[in-house]
Amino acid sequence: MNTTLPKRTFNQEWHVIGFSIFLLMVVLLMISANATGAGQDFSWDQFFDLWIKMSKPDWSYLPSVMTPLIETIQMALVGTFLGGVAAIPAALLSAENIVKNKFVRGLVRLLMNLIRSLPEMLLAALFVAVVGIGALSGVLALAVFSFGMVFKLLYEAIETIDAGPIEALRAAGANSIQIICFAVVPQVFNQYLSFFLYTLEINVRASTVLGYLGAGGIGLYLNTTLEMFRYDRTAVVILAILLVVVLVDFVSNQLREVLK
Repeated sequence: MNTTLPKRTFNQEWHVIGFSIFLLMVVLLMISANATGAGQDFSWDQFFDLWIKMSKPDWSYLPSVMTPLIETIQMALVGTFLGGVAAIPAALLSAENIVKNKFVRGLVRLLMNLIRSLPEMLLAALFVAVVGIGALSGVLALAVFSFGMVFKLLYEAIETIDAGPIEALRAAGANSIQIICFAVVPQVFNQYLSFFLYTLEINVRASTVLGYLGAGGIGLYLNTTLEMFRYDRTAVVILAILLVVVLVDFVSNQLREVLK
């Protein structure tokens, strides 16, 4: 019995095709960076000077950022709650196994896709122009962003649930509200909470930069310290944001583990 293994070719042994594609991608990336100006000279002196100044945080500035930091968390919580709750009926109207009318489903999905196409920074700029500078514009921007994200995840989850309970309730003469309450909600409730927590994580990060546009929160202080070249205070703001993001991620991950 011949037990010798087939000999690999030179191209297969040294992955010539894979390395060639990788080198080609690197060359194209360098050409693209040079053409767009992204490959311009990098100031290492300013880079190291910035890090040296940020390595000595001004801890006396910490009490000043606590109030806007709490406001940032509140903005994320309220915005996520408003958007997450509003997404429930829209997701139900978009689910094929709940609404059989193709025109209604298509219209709702079209409107929701239009909303989802707007990034939170653009939404913040729009609401600042409408309601003025302050936390309200940030809450509204995060609410619309959360609405679009939770809607997309939730209606896809609804379409993948077990159709057996729905068909059984319909055969028993249950109306649409009863079908949703007793056949749909029990199957997607844990997933919905997971989507809500995931969106909250994103909104906590997003709300920290909305202050650049006047939408309230700690982002305004981050922008102010950078414009004043107080990098020691910028370091305090960044560390405070990092701590909040890490804590929110930890709590969210623990809660999602419980929901599994």
